[in-house]
Amino acid sequence: MQAKAVAKTVRIAPRKVRLVLDLIRGKEVGEAMSILQLTNKRSSPVVEKVIKSAVANAEHNYDMDVDHLIVSEAYADEGPTLKRFRPRAQGRATKINKRTSHVTIIVAEPASIEEEDTAVETEENEKVEEKA
Repeated sequence: MQAKAVAKTVRIAPRKVRLVLDLIRGKEVGEAMSILQLTNKRSSPVVEKVIKSAVANAEHNYDMDVDHLIVSEAYADEGPTLKRFRPRAQGRATKINKRTSHVTIIVAEPASIEEEDTAVETEENEKVEEKA
């Protein structure tokens, strides 16, 4: 079973958010929260808030055990870009892109992750047996 939370149009570039998401992907929720509190990046509080929301969704909507949840997926997609112009020398102007992100975090119970992995492995084994 999985629970998901999304923060849309966060005013941080996705490339910067991905640096923080790479630190927590695959970790237990408690450990991920500890890492985020000690990470000195502007996107850390945003990611922490999304994790809390995903955990609340898991507990309320799916009656999952909060103590055993794992951050199974974490990714940042690009949102709408705000386009601005900055005056430059000799009457020119340069474009500035103010990028936004859609941060998605999916938490799951470890047993459900293992079940999905074994299901994929059995499908692969069946395909190999058919070829032989």
